[in-house]
Amino acid sequence: MHKLLTGALTVEHLRVSIADLPAHLKGLRLVQLSDFHFDGIRLSPRLLDEAISASNQAQPDLVVMTGDFVTDDPAPIHNLAQRLTALKSQSGVYAVLGNHDIRYRHSRQEVASALESQNIQVLWNQIAYPVGKELAIVGLADFWSSDFRPAPVLEQLDSETPRIVLSHNPDTAEILQKWRIDLQLSGHTHGGQVFVPGVGNMAHHISQFYRNLPPKAKRYVPLLKECAHTMKHWEWAQGLHSVGQNQLYVNRGLGTYWPGRFWCPPEVTVITLV
Repeated sequence: MHKLLTGALTVEHLRVSIADLPAHLKGLRLVQLSDFHFDGIRLSPRLLDEAISASNQAQPDLVVMTGDFVTDDPAPIHNLAQRLTALKSQSGVYAVLGNHDIRYRHSRQEVASALESQNIQVLWNQIAYPVGKELAIVGLADFWSSDFRPAPVLEQLDSETPRIVLSHNPDTAEILQKWRIDLQLSGHTHGGQVFVPGVGNMAHHISQFYRNLPPKAKRYVPLLKECAHTMKHWEWAQGLHSVGQNQLYVNRGLGTYWPGRFWCPPEVTVITLV
């Protein structure tokens, strides 16, 4: 069932240009993991082990994770956090939380505490400098949280300081155009899950169709409503994008939902800064 729903893991490699990056940080290697949805249904231990192995093989300077560690009940986070201790990184492992990680009142604290107990630093409207003051790692609260307030966080940074922003939902890129964002790393979309060659990301087409329906007709298609609600900018569902002057990369994630993935495999991303 897991193979049917997810398909084989892929490792994506990309080089990203960062203005004003100090010479000693050129070639810095990051691994991004996202959207585990570790609940016994949407991500198999086998695929998780493959993803961890792929990350370690890249010998990253830094590992970042962009949210949705669990799906509903946060209890599986303890098992997942223990498994994630196998990740190797020269300068640590950092994470932000996604909308599923804060679904219930107690979820955020339980998920964050479990991760931090295994030396994974969770950033919630915080800035870290794991490789030195010349490169900031900014972790924002989830977009659907009442705590999503990027201004007080980003305005702490000098305009000349390069920064990488971790933000679970790619839709935040529209708002973050107000600030310098050298690279935003997001997840949330699962790449759209269903990608039809020659047609594209079906989630994008479905959400566009829903938004063009007459208001009275929308009440009869709740599944289409959920798709449109999940993302505004489905055109950013995966890969590297320019959003104004900023750069956005969206990881397809590891976990999934029904109907599974079609031409949209789970992903580990290896990013080299230049």
